[in-house]
Amino acid sequence: MGDDVARYRAFISYSHRDAVFGRRLHRRLEAYALPSRLVGRETPQGQTPGRLTPIFRDREELAAAGDLSTEVRAALAASNALIVVCSPAAAASAWVSREVELFRELHPGRPILAALADGEPGQAFPAALRDGAEPLAADFRPNGDGPRLALLKLIAGVVGLRLDELIQRDAQRQLQRVTAVTVAATVAMIAMTGLTIFALNARSEAERQRAEAEGLVEFMLTDLRDRLKGVGRLDVLTAVNTRALAHYRDQDLARLPADSLERRARILHAMGEDDELRGDLPSALKEFQEASRTTSALLAAAPNDPQRIFAQAQSEYWVALIDWRSGRLAAAEAGFRRYANLAARLLAVDANNPDWLMEAGYAENNLGMIALRDQGRPQEAESRFRKCLGHLEAASRLRPGDSDIQREIADSYGWLASAQRAQRRFEFARQSRIREAQIIDALASADRENHSYDRAKLGNALGMASIDLDDGRPQAALTRLRATYVEAGDLAALDPQAEWRAKQRLAIGLMRAKAVLAAGAKPAEADAMLRGCEGAIAQQDDELRDLCATTAARISAARGDRGPARRFLQDNTARLTAGRLSPRWGIDFRRDLELIAADSKGPPQ
Repeated sequence: MGDDVARYRAFISYSHRDAVFGRRLHRRLEAYALPSRLVGRETPQGQTPGRLTPIFRDREELAAAGDLSTEVRAALAASNALIVVCSPAAAASAWVSREVELFRELHPGRPILAALADGEPGQAFPAALRDGAEPLAADFRPNGDGPRLALLKLIAGVVGLRLDELIQRDAQRQLQRVTAVTVAATVAMIAMTGLTIFALNARSEAERQRAEAEGLVEFMLTDLRDRLKGVGRLDVLTAVNTRALAHYRDQDLARLPADSLERRARILHAMGEDDELRGDLPSALKEFQEASRTTSALLAAAPNDPQRIFAQAQSEYWVALIDWRSGRLAAAEAGFRRYANLAARLLAVDANNPDWLMEAGYAENNLGMIALRDQGRPQEAESRFRKCLGHLEAASRLRPGDSDIQREIADSYGWLASAQRAQRRFEFARQSRIREAQIIDALASADRENHSYDRAKLGNALGMASIDLDDGRPQAALTRLRATYVEAGDLAALDPQAEWRAKQRLAIGLMRAKAVLAAGAKPAEADAMLRGCEGAIAQQDDELRDLCATTAARISAARGDRGPARRFLQDNTARLTAGRLSPRWGIDFRRDLELIAADSKGPPQ
């Protein structure tokens, strides 16, 4: 493939909600080495290369671009293939569809490949993909092709090879390497240690060996990481992560060039996100803290560079998020405030950048959630959510028609309603929920095949019922919750594998049980709503398990058996006082404690 054909092997298009998947796909495609027996073969896409580099990913490579649309057009014009990350979020994104249309207009004969990350094809393919010829789809879902086969499908499509031949050659190579994987990891760790020691001997030698050590670390956390996962050697993978983190902690950041620091931050963020997804919060925190040390050094060298401000903001966000999920609320709030200050600096650089406005909105939303859920400061929370809405609506005016921004605006109205309900300003809370519902309905009407709005509709109905319940209208809440419970069951029946549907139906059922008690209806209906609690406890879902426990305690007290309510009150008041509650509990749990305290008065039956 000569320079006159294309500069990039492929262009990856994706919604910002799929950014984590897009980054991983980009790394895996560029890191993949084609089998040597296939390199140099002539295909319809040109001569088969040894590696698929470079591949363009717009949000990374256009970081410093002044004119995004001009740069994207230039990159699409210089790309040999288009890879579209497909998901419900991508299907709802007008931006992704415009990139597909532009590529098809520029290169009618070049391949367009679909990487199905989430959802069903009919819900996940952008409209521009559905309008033309059916694209080659690589299904990355666990119940689809799986990540390995799907990756090979994309590679075969980009270079123009037959899939069966690529699979055969790849399998032969993998088989040869499996037996050497553990030895390779051990040798790699020893070599990295040796390279680090020898790098102290002389400046020129240090520079050369530092580059080799960094390349080795990147290999350990990309190619070697995938191979270790493939052969089930997670014990070696843990050792690789530990050794790599130790290597990074020993570095003097002041002596590293900017490109090394940027690579270092990328790798640490990737490690942290992987560990956070696996639920290993202590490891994720160490990695994000080390990433923050790196992005801080970059920012200190260029304090007015918006991309370096943004990178440091992401480090602050991730550290604060891990603190919040771990119950360290004071540290989390301090971290989210630093994130908000950095977002304000981005707006000072360019107040008309919709991405920076979105960052400022996210920052205010984070601080509002802390104030509402964990600190019991609903007035401050309302002020934060209103500021969030202001930033998001400004971004929407600059990027009209962006469904992602509209969805964020709807979520913010929901949070605003929760803050108003906590202050017992019920009519204001209802108006905020109505506005949330209007936005969700408009988005759903514009994209009827996208069922990702079902959850938002159920959440809105649950929020409305909570307002009625707190406002002393339990019968109205009960009527709404009975209808919503049936609707949630119908949706769960359509997709029984969707875990969130089952959880949401259980949450609605437990709220319905509370409404039954408040309305003075028969306790048998409340009992029926507890049937799913055993499954929530078995799944170790803290939020639903605790919601089940509060509801069960109140039902027991309503029957005259105050013992369970007293025990629950004693145990959880201690947790509340010690600050050891799940950060997701918030003000509703405090209200439940007050009700259980009232239920538990009097002698046990």
